[in-house]
Order: sequence, then C-alpha cells, then structure tokens
Amino acid sequence: MIKDKKSLSISIILYLAVIILNLPFPDQSPLGETLASKLNIPVRSANGLHYFGISLFILFILSLYFLSKSLEKYKTRFIVIAFLAVSFIPTFLAASIQKYFATGIYSVAYNHNEGRCHFEMADEKTLHGECVLPFENYSSKDVRFTIEFYDTYEDEFITLMNVNAPYTVKLDGKESNRVEIEADIDVSKMKNHIDSADVNGVNIIIKSGGKSRKL
Repeated sequence: MIKDKKSLSISIILYLAVIILNLPFPDQSPLGETLASKLNIPVRSANGLHYFGISLFILFILSLYFLSKSLEKYKTRFIVIAFLAVSFIPTFLAASIQKYFATGIYSVAYNHNEGRCHFEMADEKTLHGECVLPFENYSSKDVRFTIEFYDTYEDEFITLMNVNAPYTVKLDGKESNRVEIEADIDVSKMKNHIDSADVNGVNIIIKSGGKSRKL
C-alpha cells in the first residue's frame, strides 16, 4: 500500500506541524499565531490578508500531496480522513491538555461563545455595563486569577468595562461558574459613546502569577 516511505514521513511531519500550529491553547487564537505575535511576526496584513492562515493552508495542502504520493492505493480514502480529522483534532487535544495535564490558569476553560455583555445608559452621564462570563476549572486545586477585557475590530468599546479592572475571580477545584461583572462608566467627557449595546463572544485576558492568557 505504501510505495514511498520518504514522502509518507514528510507528509506526517507537515500534518503534525499543522495540528500543533492550529492548537487553540493556551490562548483562544491558534498556537502558531500566538507565537508569531510574541515574536513580532505579523500574522495579517493591513488590508486583512491573513498570512498565518494562508501559510497553514499551504502546509496542509503539501502534507496531502506527499500523502498521495506515498500511497499506492486508497489515496482518496486517506486524504478524506486527513481532511476531516484536521478540523477537530486541535480542539480535542486542547481540551485533553486542560482536563488531564494543565495546572493553574491553564486548567481554566472559558466558554467564549457564551460570554456576553450588556450596556445601557443609567443616566445622562453614566453607562452601566453587565457581563456574564462562564468558566470551568478542570484542576482539582483552587485557581485565583484576574480578568481584563480587550477590544476587537468588531467590538471596539468592550474595554470600557476595564474602568474597575482587574477583576479578581476564584474558582474552586472542579468548579463551573458563570462570573458576573458590573461596572458604572462615566461617559460625560466622551464625545461619542454608545447608549446601549449587547456583545456576544466577549474577549478577555486572565492573569495569575505573571502568566496571562487571551481568551
């Protein structure tokens, strides 16, 4: 079935590289993107071209090419399996690392999709913000950390919640909790501000002992 072991080895190395670089841990963004940012390597252009995504796609296509080249038969079957597997393996590995190996803030899972904030004017000068952030501590030990908010291109006002930041949170071992955060924001000196808004998929940074994660 295998006609070229060298091509198979290259395919496996490239495929594993794609899996590792696409691992959504320890931050929400893929591991490769996180490392590139820390090394000051741009991951996207000013007009939105995603360098990291394109590079990862090229590596993946190359891995499939060498896989096809290495096999004598069942090429289509293995390529389809590899194509399907690459979409869920990184998420599965990240969850497994958190559940069985991680400690401290690395064992804390944040359900980004269910994190939400609501903003509403309390009076002419005060904007009231309320956020609900779901966490789960997979470790058997208590974890204490602080929370700050960061903006994205879609939600450029979520950092208004940092008026009282950092917010301290403590999760008991194996605890799941929906943390509620409220803040009254003085907008009297702002030229433009929101009167009301709902934000889903809230971006946060958690910190503890000099370590931080963007989730």
